[in-house]
Amino acid sequence: MTLRAVAEINLAALERNVATLAGRIGPSVLCAVVKADGYGHGAVEVARAALGAGAGALAVATAGEALALREAGVAGGRLIVLGALSAQEVPVALAAGAELVAWDERFVRALAGHRVGLHVKFDSGMGRLGTRDPAAVAAVAAVIETTPGPELVGVCTHFATSDGDLDFTRAQLAAFTPVAAGLARPGVTVHAANSAAVLRLPASHLDMVRTGIALYGADPLNEDPSRHGLEPVLSLRSYVAAVKPVRAGESAGYGRRFIASADGWLATVPIGYADGVSRRLTNNCDVLINGRRHPLVGTVSMDNITVDLGATTTVAVGDPVTLIGADGSERQTVEALAHRLDTINYEVLCAIGARVPRHYHRDGAGL
Repeated sequence: MTLRAVAEINLAALERNVATLAGRIGPSVLCAVVKADGYGHGAVEVARAALGAGAGALAVATAGEALALREAGVAGGRLIVLGALSAQEVPVALAAGAELVAWDERFVRALAGHRVGLHVKFDSGMGRLGTRDPAAVAAVAAVIETTPGPELVGVCTHFATSDGDLDFTRAQLAAFTPVAAGLARPGVTVHAANSAAVLRLPASHLDMVRTGIALYGADPLNEDPSRHGLEPVLSLRSYVAAVKPVRAGESAGYGRRFIASADGWLATVPIGYADGVSRRLTNNCDVLINGRRHPLVGTVSMDNITVDLGATTTVAVGDPVTLIGADGSERQTVEALAHRLDTINYEVLCAIGARVPRHYHRDGAGL
């Protein structure tokens, strides 16, 4: 049966991306970031593939994400919750056996009696979580080491501009280096690099790197992943549900935002903004059908888009439609869509809706 929409996930491409990134970081551990349901790819399958390809740790943003991985049977390697946790979320993270991030002495003391690994976070310039005071980092670490149960297992920071201003990133690394050195000891992992820093700043690789967007074969600089030897993992496809003639002056879609200037043919494709095709792509996108580009015309609706097939067409009902991925010699990347939307590839991937099934394969072979 033809599915109205499907996200095809090539786990072999993901495994090759792990190998490519591992080749850049030498002895550093690769931590695969699988938050936000694996950036829309499916956290459980992605985590298993990444660990199998050599990743030594996993990271998520929330306690619920950590527990979902454990309940799905994902084991092996470390599991780190990077985000802030409320009092209600802490027991969930502990039940998952996850390591947590700390920057507040009260948070540490509340964990007394619980065996849990903690990473102290220094805010070197991101301006979100963590403490900007090096003395406070040392104080939090001291509380960890004197509180029964918690164990100091890491010290970390996060870069704000590694995909842009490398001078600021270098300044962040310079600020972090003495803080980390003060806590360096056996069993304490020092980590700072995200995907962009992995590719652009080898000095930041330290003991471990946290790779998110690059793992999925998307360019952290929002340009072209092939420049870094990365392969896109996800393709988003639908199919032609209807082909119909349109006369000059006739319209398609809500608000009549497309009015045909000449006689021709339109295709209706059953995918829309509820599936992750942003309404901002109205009259602002191409799709690929039978190896050719065709413009998306008219307003993107919740469940459908309309495509201009031109004055004549051989497109037929049932033909596959590619929104992200390759069709013949044509390719549409998440970066290209992101530029049309004035956003980043992260958002394009994470926006793909839950009602779009994920189908997993390895280089075209079904699992």
